Amino acid sequence: MAKTRKTKRASTRTGRTARSPGKRSDAAASKVKRSAARTLDDTALREQLVEVLRGGHAHATYEDVVANLAAELHGRRPNGAPYSPWMILEHIRIAFWDILEFSRNPAHVSPDFPSEYWPTDPVPPNPDAWTDSMARYTRDREAFERLVRDPTSDLLRPFSHGTGQNLVREVLVAATHTSYHLGELVVLRRLLGAWPA
Repeated sequence: MAKTRKTKRASTRTGRTARSPGKRSDAAASKVKRSAARTLDDTALREQLVEVLRGGHAHATYEDVVANLAAELHGRRPNGAPYSPWMILEHIRIAFWDILEFSRNPAHVSPDFPSEYWPTDPVPPNPDAWTDSMARYTRDREAFERLVRDPTSDLLRPFSHGTGQNLVREVLVAATHTSYHLGELVVLRRLLGAWPA
């Protein structure tokens, strides 16, 4: 009898209860559910990161900001502004490409900052440069989206290169950097009289 009481006390102290062999405990079932939820959350997080890369919501999209700007305005610096629309457009493309390559290629070497991140001439080098820059940015953004959606891409593990960066951080850096400069481009377009009121 004493042995039975001792077993009951130990069971009460640990909070464990006896169960039939072969039956899954509530704790084990809960662990499986949490694991499945994490998988679902990972997919949802990946889609949210893609949305962040695309912009919109509380911000103008890349496509909205860069579209329909007359070619004669691409190289203008209004009212003493330090940059022309072309310079900002190309800076966005170069920086975005650099962040993408850093995120997927350990051997990538970034351009020199700031000299190789900004065009020196405010005017595009040729009539096709504006649309070429837009097309290259769009291709790079689609590549970044594929990288983020790839379930083998670890979102949070630090890269084997760099100083502790991971994929989530780089997506946020790319998106906020782009958004910041798109805001500048909207201001330039307003000053040039080329933004809807």
